[in-house]
Amino acid sequence: MKIVVLKFGGTSVGSTKKIKKVAEIIVDYKKKNYKVIVISSAMSGVTNELIKKSFEISKNFSESEHDVLVSSGEQMACSLIAGRLIHKGHKSRSWLSWQVPILTVGKHKNSRINEINRNRIIKYLKEGGIPIITGFQGVNNENRISTIGRGGSDASAIMFAKFFKAEKCIIYTDVEGVYTTDPNKLKKAKKIKIISYEEMLEMASLGAKVMQPVSIQDARLNRIDIEVKSSFIKKSGTLITKRSKIMNNKIVTGISSTQNDSKVSLIGVKDKPGVAASIFKPLSKNLINVDMVVQNISANGKETDLTFTIKAEDLSKTKKIIQENKSINYRKLLFEKGVSKISVIGVGMITTPGVTFRMFQALANKKINIQVISTSEIKISVLIDKRNTKKALIALHNEFNLDNKK
Repeated sequence: MKIVVLKFGGTSVGSTKKIKKVAEIIVDYKKKNYKVIVISSAMSGVTNELIKKSFEISKNFSESEHDVLVSSGEQMACSLIAGRLIHKGHKSRSWLSWQVPILTVGKHKNSRINEINRNRIIKYLKEGGIPIITGFQGVNNENRISTIGRGGSDASAIMFAKFFKAEKCIIYTDVEGVYTTDPNKLKKAKKIKIISYEEMLEMASLGAKVMQPVSIQDARLNRIDIEVKSSFIKKSGTLITKRSKIMNNKIVTGISSTQNDSKVSLIGVKDKPGVAASIFKPLSKNLINVDMVVQNISANGKETDLTFTIKAEDLSKTKKIIQENKSINYRKLLFEKGVSKISVIGVGMITTPGVTFRMFQALANKKINIQVISTSEIKISVLIDKRNTKKALIALHNEFNLDNKK
């Protein structure tokens, strides 16, 4: 059985006009003799509206009821898609998570799909039906609706592709694919034809909004190839796949930038074992994610300066936690909001020397000062003044020949 999984994001089903377009895409695959499984998000804005209503009811709205509430958005979208396909003469119906069923584990609001019962869907496909299945949700061991968290519909599509051994998993969204950098920030950004899971994971973690990191990790672990493409324009998208399938002479695949980072520096911290842990432990307990970390030891070896980055929205909470932390001593505490993290990403960096020098030199040529540096096998990140973000993107995009078509 030749199965394709098609996932449509909120913008793709954002209006009845767009849903009619989605139905045309689904029918096109049906005409190509695919057995089509459709996963749909809620119409854009609907989930946020439902969450808003829950806050109006209670600031501590029940998590289990939260999942029941927000899952209703997908139910509405699926019904409208199925209704349009029926109107066009096709056998179709909406499937809610408990009707499949899609079995989940973990807490409400952040569950993971553990198993999908194939029997009913396979039977329906063999009968010529087009199942339209609610993404972002499942049923837990207490027979309650559970939601999968950010990027949940993508995760649903990837797991359906795994359990049904689909030939293709296509994520339809409002962009043509993955770009070398954010096209809203740099007009010269080019669409990437093919990218590895690892590169995409780094780009998503660093701000690329095409897919959530957890969904890419699911695809990587299960070796599911994903194509990301636009539901509005008939053009090829970006294939996300394993490294071995990529023949790429590009050292750097993409460049990402963030706009909501803040820098925290503790000057003159006593240098002794456990001091870093005593700083970061209360931050971790308060769910504050620490990113780039740099530690400088003084010449006499008795003091250290510790610098790290966090999200800007966590700055006031971080300041309070550190100031109330009696287990650490420091001479000065500094905060800076106007910073941006720029990262170059590419599997080609593993075997190519000189990438760090080229990056730093390109920034130096534009008189852009580097404040913090962090690296991994396929990524180099630097923290710079936020005002220099666009200038840095242009310089690095040019330095690594990303202006050229792929």
